Amino acid sequence: MAEYQLYCFAQSGNAYRVALMLALTGADWAPMWVDFFAAGQTRTPDYRSDINEMGEVPVLVHGGRKLSQSSVCLTYLARRTGRFLPQGEEQELEAWRWIVFDNQKVNGMLGPYRFLRTIAKPPGDPAVLAFLEGRAKGALAIVDKRLADRPWLLGVQPTIADVSMCGYLYYPAEEFGFDIAAAYPNIGAWLDQLKALPGWKHPYDLMPGHPLPA
Repeated sequence: MAEYQLYCFAQSGNAYRVALMLALTGADWAPMWVDFFAAGQTRTPDYRSDINEMGEVPVLVHGGRKLSQSSVCLTYLARRTGRFLPQGEEQELEAWRWIVFDNQKVNGMLGPYRFLRTIAKPPGDPAVLAFLEGRAKGALAIVDKRLADRPWLLGVQPTIADVSMCGYLYYPAEEFGFDIAAAYPNIGAWLDQLKALPGWKHPYDLMPGHPLPA
């Protein structure tokens, strides 16, 4: 059995953060496919009692530990491996500042926007979609400005803040209706740098469950 198991599915950017961290650190891990769409697995009593009471992915299993929330999983893996770990209190606080902003404003808006636009049947209300898109684009502009004078969010080295921030940003442009990398060139260059790191894989190649059945 692999050292780590990750409950995930290919369409989840939140799970992708942790899958990518495992891949980038060269961890011995195995994906555990969660049938979120057809079976509603995360909403079942068994999943909530045995896997995650919050009814979410990702869930990272390591020995007797079951960790949920991607930021907790990223922090755990960074501490275990020594990779992508913020150095010192000031950098740690700065990393968490961007992780919280990401979870609330960047991928926190992009995730539901993409789901309601592309995956939900029927699609979401146009007014709701317009609101989420506007908030997401405003947050992306802040990240793009941040990356104008530095290669990574915290400076010269990638950290878990970068791994977190890219959660939804590699999904195809047609799923969003706009090309994030083209619209925000500094983000585009940063995504290319992440893609060049050894071990990087696209979410649809790293986690099971793509494509969805028609």
